[in-house]
Amino acid sequence: MAVTSFGAYLRFSLVSPFRDWKRAVSQRTLPITTAEDTQQARGRPRLALALIVTCQLMLILDATVMNVALPRIQAALHFSSTGLAWVMSSYTLTFGGLLLLGGRAGDILGRLRMFRIGVAVFTVASLAGGLAPNAGLLLAARALQGVGAAMAGPSTIALISTTFTEPRARIRALSLLSAVAGGGFAIGLILGGMLTEVASWRWVLFINVPFGLTAVLLAPRFVREPERHPARLDLPGAITATAGVAGVVYALIRAASKGWSDPATVAVLAAGVALLALFLVIEVRTRQPLLPLRLFADRNRAAGFGNFFLGPAAMMSMFFFLTQFLQDVRGFGALRTGFAFLPMAVCMFAMTRVIPHLLPRFGPKPLAMTGSAVMIAGLLWLTRLDVDSGYFPAVFGPMVLLGLGGGLGFVPLNPVIMSTVEAKDAGAAGGVLQTMQQVGSSLGLAVLVTVFGAASRPAAAGAPAGANTAHHALVAGMTAAFTASAVIALGTFAIASTFRSTRARPS
Repeated sequence: MAVTSFGAYLRFSLVSPFRDWKRAVSQRTLPITTAEDTQQARGRPRLALALIVTCQLMLILDATVMNVALPRIQAALHFSSTGLAWVMSSYTLTFGGLLLLGGRAGDILGRLRMFRIGVAVFTVASLAGGLAPNAGLLLAARALQGVGAAMAGPSTIALISTTFTEPRARIRALSLLSAVAGGGFAIGLILGGMLTEVASWRWVLFINVPFGLTAVLLAPRFVREPERHPARLDLPGAITATAGVAGVVYALIRAASKGWSDPATVAVLAAGVALLALFLVIEVRTRQPLLPLRLFADRNRAAGFGNFFLGPAAMMSMFFFLTQFLQDVRGFGALRTGFAFLPMAVCMFAMTRVIPHLLPRFGPKPLAMTGSAVMIAGLLWLTRLDVDSGYFPAVFGPMVLLGLGGGLGFVPLNPVIMSTVEAKDAGAAGGVLQTMQQVGSSLGLAVLVTVFGAASRPAAAGAPAGANTAHHALVAGMTAAFTASAVIALGTFAIASTFRSTRARPS
């Protein structure tokens, strides 16, 4: 069933749009020159969905697609061990720090405009990164990619909400976007492994260029520009939010490598939290806030934001630690490691075909609670790993459960959050949603790496005679981290129980 659903997804989001495009060309309706033709083209929602979802996937991929290419990047550009981590962190930092600003700017300046500018910046930065002759220019290009992603990312969610007005179609489109956001991490590992082994690490960045150019050129023809909502940009809120989120994300990234005892980590984290507290004070008092606090007034929406924070925090352990287990303990290559995550991605995409039927019938509460329970079961299964565990069933089984649980528990959250948001706040809501994901992922990784370190050191000392000490320490640390992930996931179950029992009725 999962394979069939995944094939249906590919036909829906990729094959059908290009069939429509080919038909349009044969009928000489392109290029579009008249207002009537433009409106006709914008009536093809599948093409619009394909463009938006492809761009969202491109932005998500760059959070993981570089992982498997890091060793070759280090050898080619002579990165230090500490500097290499910033190939990932420079993107995460600017992306997470600017999301709230990017979301609100789309509401005020135009979401399609911000989407196109953001994708254009991301595309140019990808090209510059692929051509980078040294470490400094690559890091600058990665930071610029994050800026472009923060401009475009919140608008992808808002544009889908305004493009699809029929309730079930909107649920289906937003569910697909959620699945891409979750499954994109696994797809990034697969794509990164393929490009790195077949071509070069530079193609991990070059691959963004044709997709980005296509989106920038075709978006005005097939994506409708929603109504703008003129307002003044909340500059004090923008400064404190950007600096606060960036400070928190930076501190969490630093904690993952330096530990929580590092004074600089604690100082930056405290400063980031203080700035975010000041930001909330500013938002309460300003007439046109960067983050309308009314977004949290709806109980279902607030619960959705909460689970978008805790869910990635719990799931990060799977990607981070299982990649190391498969490569360092089981001896998988980069490409094989990427494909090892395919069952999770397929199961999550399969949920996009089921959620549009289940969500209107049952509402978010039973889906989120069931999904969280299945995800917890998958994480607890991973705590049984040892150095002799094979891929089947010790890794494959938990991945299936995590894919199904993540899809059932988190794919509905996008429709739940966005279906009741006023049109003028759609971009801000998208920014909050993605900020929760970014900060949650960073916090989860920092906490879990700390747990891993605390458990692996005594395990190395107590390893059996003649055993591979490094492998025993690695697996002991991982299983402890998976236990901590299951505890975090219990928080998602608790939050899911607070959803209203009423059925979802997207407006």
